[in-house]
Amino acid sequence: MHIIPAIDLIGGKCVRLSQGDYSSKKEYHDDPLEMAKRFEGVGIQRLHLVDLDGAKAKKIINADVLERICSGTSLQVDFGGGIQADNEIEKAFSLGATQVTGGSIAVKNPSLFETWISTYGAEKIILGADAKNKKIAVGGWEETTSVDLIPFVKSYFEKGIRYVICTDVAKDGLLQGPSMDLYREILQEIPDLKLIASGGVSSVKDLEELEKIGVYGTIVGKAYYEGRVTLEELASFG
Repeated sequence: MHIIPAIDLIGGKCVRLSQGDYSSKKEYHDDPLEMAKRFEGVGIQRLHLVDLDGAKAKKIINADVLERICSGTSLQVDFGGGIQADNEIEKAFSLGATQVTGGSIAVKNPSLFETWISTYGAEKIILGADAKNKKIAVGGWEETTSVDLIPFVKSYFEKGIRYVICTDVAKDGLLQGPSMDLYREILQEIPDLKLIASGGVSSVKDLEELEKIGVYGTIVGKAYYEGRVTLEELASFG
């Protein structure tokens, strides 16, 4: 199982929210590049970089941070947050992103998202499938749709998607454990999916259980920033 630390950006700084609520913002570090280098220093290879300013603005805002991390480390960066146009995805890749995550775009403009899958290939595009009560949530989770999570993921799997980041919004940032049953159900339905669990990780025990379920990777954010898991513990996976 790949451990994928998360760096969420507001105003160029490393922050975390709870359940996508911007008013719950907590700053953890002024320099995201320094934080990224810490992860790289223990042998972690991947990074989940989210432009929260971009998610609101519907375009990339923290481009300089993306470029600094991609040029200053060897981390494979998956980048998301507000990428909703061809020129924005081109920009993300030109700045060094290894993969780009599309969430709202996959719901609001599926034809464009499908074009990206065929243009860039399954290794480059990640589907961001965030859910509340098994319904897809978009727009920084401020809007819950009537779209059912598992059929939504399955339809994109049939269109070529292989990587999916699934966040249960109810769990995110609360350190109360991930949605184990939800991830089991998704993998039962789509066994060949490279499922990346996100939200709720609070301990090494959670990570061990996710590894047993068979997820491809797990995104770790607040659990590390709040001292619930150490860098060394994260590095012991994978």
